[in-house]
Amino acid sequence: MILLASGSPRRRELLGLLGLPFRVVVSDAPEGADPLANARAKARAVAEREGVPPGGAVLGGDTEVLLDGRALGKPADVADARRMLTALSGRSHVVETAMVLVTAAGEHEVRDRATVHVRPASDAGGAVLDWYLATGEWRDRAGAYAVQGAGAVLVERIEGHPSTVIGLSLPALTAMLQEAGLAPWGAAPPYSADDPGPEGDT
Repeated sequence: MILLASGSPRRRELLGLLGLPFRVVVSDAPEGADPLANARAKARAVAEREGVPPGGAVLGGDTEVLLDGRALGKPADVADARRMLTALSGRSHVVETAMVLVTAAGEHEVRDRATVHVRPASDAGGAVLDWYLATGEWRDRAGAYAVQGAGAVLVERIEGHPSTVIGLSLPALTAMLQEAGLAPWGAAPPYSADDPGPEGDT
């Protein structure tokens, strides 16, 4: 059993893809500008309050949008969201997701980064930006957009894994689960390009 120390629906959906039993226990830990420190604080707060499930772990995660090395945080209102998205317009920025796994044996932590290239806001006279702000999706989003939602129209391309931008880096998380002995799968059989697969299916 994994206790997910986050109320984020995006993290819940991503963790659910791995098929692990889990439940959400929202942490009340205060957040700062450092994603790893935030993830660590969330996981530790829930572990102290709820305990670590036998044979399981507590998972904390946090994501931040960094422009020129500066954390943007979440917008306070629509004007703040417009300011953020205008600053990101036509530029690349870094999205960092940090995760901390607390087990009975200790802690495992990792940072993963992706680079997001944003379309210029001047496209279509800024109509796309106006439309996106009107959707309200920017609320409670680091950097004021959601790449897995309508915010995808603002993005030109991503260098890195999309799940890192969404909020829970699946490649990094699976490696961390394997390291902790909690991966839901066994060792994969050796791969051969000459192996036709079961009954020769392709």
